[in-house]
Amino acid sequence: METIQTLTRTFEFSEYISILEISYILASVLFILGLKKLSHPDTARSGNLWAAAGMGLAILFTILFHKTKIEDGTTVYYDGIHNVGWIVGALIIGTVVGWLAAKRVKMTAMPQMVSLFNGMGGACAALISLMEFPKMQNELAMHQSLTMVNGETLAILLGLMIGGVSFAGSMIAFGKLDERIGDVKNPVLRYINLSFLVILLAFVVFIMFKTPVAGENWMIYTLAALALVYGVTFVLPIGGADMPVVISLLNSFTGVAAAMGGFLYNNQAMLTGGILVGSSGTILTMLMCKAMNRSLLNVIIGAFGGSSAAGPEAGDKTVKEISLSDAAVLLSYSQKVLVVPGYGLAVAQAQHLCHELENLLASKGVELKYGIHPVAGRMPGHMNVLLAEADVAYEKLQEMEDANNEMNNTDVVIVIGANDVVNPAAEEDPSSPIYGMPVIKVWEAKNTIIMKRSMAKGYAAIENNLFYMPKSRMLFGDAKATMQKLLSEIKNL
Repeated sequence: METIQTLTRTFEFSEYISILEISYILASVLFILGLKKLSHPDTARSGNLWAAAGMGLAILFTILFHKTKIEDGTTVYYDGIHNVGWIVGALIIGTVVGWLAAKRVKMTAMPQMVSLFNGMGGACAALISLMEFPKMQNELAMHQSLTMVNGETLAILLGLMIGGVSFAGSMIAFGKLDERIGDVKNPVLRYINLSFLVILLAFVVFIMFKTPVAGENWMIYTLAALALVYGVTFVLPIGGADMPVVISLLNSFTGVAAAMGGFLYNNQAMLTGGILVGSSGTILTMLMCKAMNRSLLNVIIGAFGGSSAAGPEAGDKTVKEISLSDAAVLLSYSQKVLVVPGYGLAVAQAQHLCHELENLLASKGVELKYGIHPVAGRMPGHMNVLLAEADVAYEKLQEMEDANNEMNNTDVVIVIGANDVVNPAAEEDPSSPIYGMPVIKVWEAKNTIIMKRSMAKGYAAIENNLFYMPKSRMLFGDAKATMQKLLSEIKNL
């Protein structure tokens, strides 16, 4: 009779495992399809919903069907998840907070929210490791293992290290994006960062080869502290113009940390989600590094930036302005117009007026497109999302290389709120922090109109020689108000 009951329990456990594994496979498929749909604005919304449905499915089936095999002496039984009420309550609170935050956040503050949410993911991965390490160490100590060299230990330690760095780095990135924390420029920091990275990796090796002792948890807390400190020192010296690259890298860190949790719990959905986030974030980081003419090593050791830009000499600082009426005439009688948007466009919320200008000029036979620099704005894809919000057709967006190839045949370039990504110092001034970074060469167009509130410097805090070039004209004022007046002038022609 007892044998039959044991076989029945085993059969039921196998059923639970099968149902759970199938749900994880379905969730993984939904993650992949959702990511695929995110590649185009027309399907991005549904892609987000598909991926969210996959996550919801994985969470629901884990609560319902997850079983843990427990051996208590000679007794073997399978225990389900406890504290379901607390879990559901936390899910409801998190859903409400996330929903309200996403609905209320301004487009200008979107990068800050992305950094904040990304940091929370890293913190969760780190907390999982902090919780699981004592259990694993006690079990190894009970079996009198000489070392902790195994895949479970490695997953726990890497999850803690990467998750801690991602959390602390994302919080510093949030502060820098929100202009609460300034840049800390000191060449010594790159050596400190590299030293911290070596110490972290060496400490991971030390823990793995140490004899496990039940209840001895100082090592895991020390590793957590080192990871947090490295996360701070890693992001602190990085300049504002390089923050999009850093956000992308930290996002990939969080994905890798989540994948470690997937390995730890043998959770295919968690593993797939982490791998997708980690790999896509890494690929994006490498592409953006290429666009910034930086190496990935520079990112890891926080070696962005350089000496201050020399800027134009005092005798060369002659600024030419253009009136609204002259700008209206110039645009109306052009054939090709290129708009180069930047963070100032997001601040002014002038993207809808840009689309209106596009339609108005199209009625006059003028072709208008948008030149998008890979790191324009404060996060990857910031300008794409901004213009998609205004229903700008995806086909109207030109990548930097395509825009540069057509620049000589462009009649007018309108720079709205962009600064560092159109700065010729990137090609002409070896002393500039952005020297070598590919930029949109707006100065090669026949005419350049620059919309700015003032002559203030950009996020990288360096002078822009573009303002003083012969073909450049300044159109001062708030971008939204100026665009409204410009539209009126064009309509009255």
